[in-house]
Amino acid sequence: MSAWSDLEPKLIAILRGVMPDEISPIAEGLIDVGFRALEIPLNSPNPFVSIERAVRVAEGADCLIGAGTVLSLQDARRVNDLGGNLVVAPNCNPEVIKESVSMGMTTVPGVFTATEALAALSSGAHALKFFPASLLGPDGIKAISAVLPSETDIIAVGGVSDSDFAGYRAAGVMGFGLGSSLFKPGDLIVDVISRGRSAIANYSSGECS
Repeated sequence: MSAWSDLEPKLIAILRGVMPDEISPIAEGLIDVGFRALEIPLNSPNPFVSIERAVRVAEGADCLIGAGTVLSLQDARRVNDLGGNLVVAPNCNPEVIKESVSMGMTTVPGVFTATEALAALSSGAHALKFFPASLLGPDGIKAISAVLPSETDIIAVGGVSDSDFAGYRAAGVMGFGLGSSLFKPGDLIVDVISRGRSAIANYSSGECS
């Protein structure tokens, strides 16, 4: 899988704070219920260990597995070295975007303004992560997307849960990143997988059309 445009469902599981000893069962469970993109933010405990284990779990599953909160070229390269193929950032850093794209990884920078969004696209970003989406809301994202190329893939991240899918989809949002509504440190693995199953069901239902 080479790009966000190939992904279905367009949902990213953001596992901020996940521990290396729990990533394998969580990754396996979320992939089993239908997730095809897993993000382990680099401000999690021993994130590169978790990324390597998640990559191993997802082998052969045609998934996007990688890191979030990627702020440097060195971190992007390390994700690539571990077999990861997804780089997500909270900001728009053209150098990180271009380097990640050059290594063949799906690259999703964070943006909040039209200026940032256009800069990210010109650097080769595969999709735009509007963050924090809860501050812009569907109307804010819709207003900014009016000046973007029509084929732009937009992801709402930050303060978004599966109960918000319908409103954002009506504003043209293509995908979602689910963080604390899906996983928080200390959650039981069975509960994370249950919430993941519900999110997949809501995404696939008429609520998202």
